[in-house]
Amino acid sequence: MDTGVSMKMGKWLFRSAFLLIACASMGLSACSTQKPAVTAETQVKEGYQRASELYGEQEYEKAAAELETLLFSSRATALEDDVLFLLANSYYQSKQYLLSSDMFDRLLQQVPRSPFIEESGFMLARSYEKLSPGYELDQDYTRKAIASYSRWLGVYGTRDSLAISRDIDTYRELLKINPENPSYRERFMEFDSELKRQGSVTHAMMAIPVLYDKLAASAYSVARQYVVLKKYKAAGISFDEVVRRYPDTPWYRSALVGQIEVLVKRGKWFDARTALDRFLQKYPESLDEMKGLRDEILVNFSNS
Repeated sequence: MDTGVSMKMGKWLFRSAFLLIACASMGLSACSTQKPAVTAETQVKEGYQRASELYGEQEYEKAAAELETLLFSSRATALEDDVLFLLANSYYQSKQYLLSSDMFDRLLQQVPRSPFIEESGFMLARSYEKLSPGYELDQDYTRKAIASYSRWLGVYGTRDSLAISRDIDTYRELLKINPENPSYRERFMEFDSELKRQGSVTHAMMAIPVLYDKLAASAYSVARQYVVLKKYKAAGISFDEVVRRYPDTPWYRSALVGQIEVLVKRGKWFDARTALDRFLQKYPESLDEMKGLRDEILVNFSNS
């Protein structure tokens, strides 16, 4: 081979090798600067942090939108209950009570050992209370609210706040004497938590009678509608329901009067007289008010 050609070939091979080495070096350098793959757990942490900031800024709907993307990826992670709890509260604060009730209930079912269990149970009841409609509509959510509040009170109902405060003071003094005693500290924390939940307990105890009153009003309204339609037997059944289920509501007395009136309409004079006597025994001050019905019942009872 010609010497000139050989030299040209050698230079070409050298340049090619140099270019290959340079390209390889650049490739390794580019690879070395790439960020490590983001794990699902990291994405959950970052997403939860963004949502928490939005929630703190009262951007509840934006916080909910951020958290919704984490529902699947947060399952079986350390942040599962954190995501559910913050999402439920975001829905509640944005007045999406149907969604908040679903999320609080999901937390109770999926993470029963979560530290958010106590507050989630209470907020589930509050969500149902918010969903409870006027007495003239279906009362399913009213019943759910009563059941949820009652269940929550059965577990977390507290004693009188004065008694709790006395216990707190006692263990505070004991801790001054022996601050390292774990039993004293544990009891002090228990009583302190009990006192803090007193506001929620008071709300639940006040809400239940109001909700019961709504159920009674609903049943009484149905009874009155049957009277208007002249369906007196059905009206009597509805009045009976008010008397049997809601004796501690303002509708109880009106339902007793309604029972007497529909028995008169149906010509059930013996039953009407029995119901009237029972009513007057309970409300003797109502004798003048019931005089018209009483006279009608006695006349027809005598002739029957």
